[in-house]
Amino acid sequence: MPHSDQRVAPFTGADGRSIPIAPRRHVGRWVVGGLALLFFAWLVSAVVFNDNIRWNRVAEYLFAPKILSGVVVTIGISLLATVIGLVLGVVLAVMRLSKNPVLGWLATLYIWFFRGTPVLVQLIFWYNLAFLFPYLTLQVPFTEIGVRWDTNQVMTGFTAAMLGLGLNLAAYFAETVRAGIQAVDRGQSEAALAGGMTSMQNMRIIVLPQALRIIIPPTGNEFISMLKTTSLIVVVAGNDLMTNASQIYKQNNLIIELLIVASLWYMLLTAIATYLQSRLERRFGVDAVRLVRGPTWTQSMLRRVSGNRDVTTATRAMAEVRENTKEEVR
Repeated sequence: MPHSDQRVAPFTGADGRSIPIAPRRHVGRWVVGGLALLFFAWLVSAVVFNDNIRWNRVAEYLFAPKILSGVVVTIGISLLATVIGLVLGVVLAVMRLSKNPVLGWLATLYIWFFRGTPVLVQLIFWYNLAFLFPYLTLQVPFTEIGVRWDTNQVMTGFTAAMLGLGLNLAAYFAETVRAGIQAVDRGQSEAALAGGMTSMQNMRIIVLPQALRIIIPPTGNEFISMLKTTSLIVVVAGNDLMTNASQIYKQNNLIIELLIVASLWYMLLTAIATYLQSRLERRFGVDAVRLVRGPTWTQSMLRRVSGNRDVTTATRAMAEVRENTKEEVR
C-alpha cells in the first residue's frame, strides 16, 4: 500500500494528456551494494582459491565413516539434551509459578546457577564427577539394599555431554515455558477452577496445551543453538562431530581442512533445523483457538457452558428490550 505522501494520480498537462512520473534513481544504493558484492566475491575467492587449502582432502573426509558417526552422535546428543531440557524446564516453570514459596525459591536458584555458570565448566564438572563421588549408590534408606556403580564407567563423555547440555538448557527453557504459561488467558484458568478442577488438572489440561503454541517455536531456536554448542564436547571426548574431526587432524595435521568439513556439516544441520523451525512457527505461530492436540472433553464442556451462559444473557437482554418497548408504546 503506498504511503500517504506518495502521489498515485498521474499529472496532466495543459492539453489534458498524462505526464509520466519518472522514478527517483538511488545511485548511492547501487554503488554501496556493488562495493559490498565485490568485497564478498574477493573474500570467497581468497578462501576457495587459496593454495594452502587442499580441497581434495576436504572432499575425502567429508563423508568419512568417523565424520559420519560424529554427525550421528551430535544429532543424538542435541535431541536428548533438548528433551531433558524441555521436560525439566516445564517442571521448573511450574515450580516457579507455584504458590509454594519453597518450590519457587528452589526453581529460581536452579535457573540462576545454571545460567550463571559457563557450559564448558559444567561439562568438565560432570566429566570429572568421580573426583567428588567415586561411586554412585542407589540405596533404600536405613538398609543394605541397593546398587552401586563406578562413576568413571557411568560418566562417559556422552553421558557428561548429555547431562551438562540438558541441565543447562533446562534453565533457559524454564523461562520460555513460564512466559508461555503466563500468556494464557487467566479467565480460562478461573473458569476451570470454578468448574471443580484442581490446580494440577488446570495446568495439565487447560494451560499447558495452549502454552505449547508459544513454547514450541522458541524450542527450534534452542535446538539450533544446541547443535553448535555440542562442539564444546571436544573437551570431554564425547565422540561427536568436532571431537572426531579434531582426532583426525591431530594425526594428519590437516587442521583447516577438517575444520571446513566440520563447518559444512554444522551448516547443513543448521539449515535443516531452520527449515523445521519455520514449519513449526507456521504450524503453531498462528493465532488459532484450536489447541495442539485438539480440544479435550473438559475444554469442550467449558466452552459449551460458557456459550450457554452467553446465549442466556443475550435472551434476557432481548426480553428486557421488548418489555421496555411495549411500555413506551402504551
